[in-house]
Amino acid sequence: MSGWFAQLVLAFVPLFIVIDSLGNLPFVVTLTEGMPSVERRRAIHVATLTAAVVGLVFLFFGKLILSVLGISVGSFAVAGGIILLVLAVRYMTTGKMSDMSHEDMVGVVPIGTPLTVGPATITTLLLLASQFPIYTVLAAFVLNLIVVWIIYQLSGGIIRVTGKGGLAVVSRVFDLLLAAIAVSMIIRGLDLLGIISTAGG
Repeated sequence: MSGWFAQLVLAFVPLFIVIDSLGNLPFVVTLTEGMPSVERRRAIHVATLTAAVVGLVFLFFGKLILSVLGISVGSFAVAGGIILLVLAVRYMTTGKMSDMSHEDMVGVVPIGTPLTVGPATITTLLLLASQFPIYTVLAAFVLNLIVVWIIYQLSGGIIRVTGKGGLAVVSRVFDLLLAAIAVSMIIRGLDLLGIISTAGG
């Protein structure tokens, strides 16, 4: 049991960092600003459900989808890692906020995807599925979605406690961790492609 719990933690942490629910809070607050509380809660429910569907599809069928497209997991990991690294550097230097307008389906796009579950999360799920049993990765993903739902629900209170400045500091720390995850993805992808070997290193 302790061995499985250790694997669960090792799968949970990268997903938690990549999903970056705390870093996404400014988006969630901005995109749901002015909404009645009922609509805001509904948008968060829809966002979490959307993230779950997208993540589960790629967790269980991602390799098949890539196979049909003729893309290896290693290639996808390298591409996802490079994109994630570029985004992490950009976020650290320019900040995350971009121009987004209110939409009827804001819970689906952009909160559900790509903010909560996007290319980086999909790549991480595929890599974790190649390292750990599928049920472990599934449990880690579900736990992360529960954390996401709770954080999004408490977004207003969290902003009031930490202030936007404090939230920005936390977000920048997560961006640095995100960059490290990106580098790890690229190295893992190159290893899967046989270009480099990380065995014993």
